[in-house]
Amino acid sequence: MTTSFFVPYLDEFTSALQQLKGFAHHQSLEDVLAGLVTLRTQGGRLAVLGVGGSASNASHFTGDLRKLAKIEAYCPTDNVSEITARTNDEGFDTIFVEWLRTGKWSPLDAVFILSVGGGSVNPIVSSNIVKAVDWCRDSHVKVYGIVGRATGHTGLYADSVIILPAVERDMLTPFAEAMQSVICHALVSHPALKMSATKW
Repeated sequence: MTTSFFVPYLDEFTSALQQLKGFAHHQSLEDVLAGLVTLRTQGGRLAVLGVGGSASNASHFTGDLRKLAKIEAYCPTDNVSEITARTNDEGFDTIFVEWLRTGKWSPLDAVFILSVGGGSVNPIVSSNIVKAVDWCRDSHVKVYGIVGRATGHTGLYADSVIILPAVERDMLTPFAEAMQSVICHALVSHPALKMSATKW
């Protein structure tokens, strides 16, 4: 067994984190933070959307937002029964937009997207996220996000979005999902957002 893979893997991840400290990324962090603070102040709700590994991050982030930041947040993929019923009856591409319609989301509310690519129309990738972003734009619901591609649907149309540093294509998914977690924890730990202390 060799460990030679781990050193360059961690070196590249460290390099990506260093890039995240650059001015453009720093400003996008501040913009997303300000949006979340405003949402809480106005009594808005937040839906956190993600698929695959990003769905797990969305669930975790939702819990932290509710517990630590006192934001009324929801993660649609936490309800497996509803998501699978919608997938079975209506198609996977509508799971988020139909969930949002049912919830009567308004301009006081926002959607937060965690995604590697951010959704794409051509080629068709994560069309459920694409449809959700388009619905939000039509409904004047703000969209925030953390994505790995500036050219994805979220990167192009979100109100405020954190575009993760470019990395080797083979590392895009693991690094993007890992950095989502790092940034989500940074947001809920920020003094402007954090309202409850952690146990440890």
